[in-house]
Amino acid sequence: MAIKQKGKSLSAKGSNLASTFVQLEVLSGAGALTEVIPSFASQIGQSGWQNGIDPVSPEIFQINIGKLCNQTCSHCHVDAGPDKKRENMDRETLEQCLDVIIKNDIPSVDITGGAPEMNPHFRWFVEACFNAGKKVMVRCNLTIIRANKKYYDLPEFYKANKVHVVSSLPHYSQTRTDSQRGDGVYEDSIAALKSLNAAGYGVPGTGLILDLVHNPSGAYLPGPQEELELEFKRQLDRRHGIVFNNLYAITNLPVSRFLDYLLESNNYESYMEELFNAFNPSTIEGLMCRNTLSISWDGYIHDCDFNQMLGLRSDVNNTHIRNLDITELNARKILTNQHCYGCTAGAGSSCGGEIT
Repeated sequence: MAIKQKGKSLSAKGSNLASTFVQLEVLSGAGALTEVIPSFASQIGQSGWQNGIDPVSPEIFQINIGKLCNQTCSHCHVDAGPDKKRENMDRETLEQCLDVIIKNDIPSVDITGGAPEMNPHFRWFVEACFNAGKKVMVRCNLTIIRANKKYYDLPEFYKANKVHVVSSLPHYSQTRTDSQRGDGVYEDSIAALKSLNAAGYGVPGTGLILDLVHNPSGAYLPGPQEELELEFKRQLDRRHGIVFNNLYAITNLPVSRFLDYLLESNNYESYMEELFNAFNPSTIEGLMCRNTLSISWDGYIHDCDFNQMLGLRSDVNNTHIRNLDITELNARKILTNQHCYGCTAGAGSSCGGEIT
């Protein structure tokens, strides 16, 4: 069915928050909140990381292949949507990425968006990575599979290339999913999950991995991941006969549309205090920024997807993928800001869910 969009992107609305500079001003700005919450850098310094966070050799090459999307979700930190037609990675940049992945023997490729499947070079890139012996992960919003006939064969395409599918499903209930992502999203998501199951995804013994991603619908931390996974599995099986492998519980970070939501609902200060009060130093060792490179649609290198959306490029001299120097990259320090409290709150949060 046709999805009723939740709204417009920040840029389409003409919001000041469409500017990464404005977002960083909010996160770093002076005021009462800075008297309550110390800088993230000073907080980790007191936790044994006095010289900042060091990376390890990259194990995951994450590419935001474009911000074009068939949805406009209310909490999207990418500010993706149907209007983002310009922000799509071109073939030349993808070829540069592939060259770096192969030359530096990076084992895993994580493709995200937007809806990455809408990039015209998506299928070529997936096949090229698979043929190069890489583990390929695609972050699929599910509804893209039902959006148009040209995407109906995606489950079989994924299967042919042994793609690890990570799918967004905010909740097992229709009301809570549609309230975050738009009317009709739940129905299309369930249909897409059934087609993935029919291709063998999530089915024991097939080796085809189907993971789901849950993020809260409001200004609060997600519940325990293990408990949520058990309930999601029980409810989706009982209601729809759907199976999957793992559930990732991810904390919403104060970036882009979720930052806009926090400010408009007067929840920004209380949410930031909640993140700070839940700071867990044991999460730092396993932060995704340490073993993951994040590449923007225009080819620039960042420490993580959230830094990418804030325009915080990695602390190296040559920040574009065409100039990547792996030695210099491995010697850098991870750039941090106040949004990093989101990844270190409670059990921690990464693209793979809880850290501890």
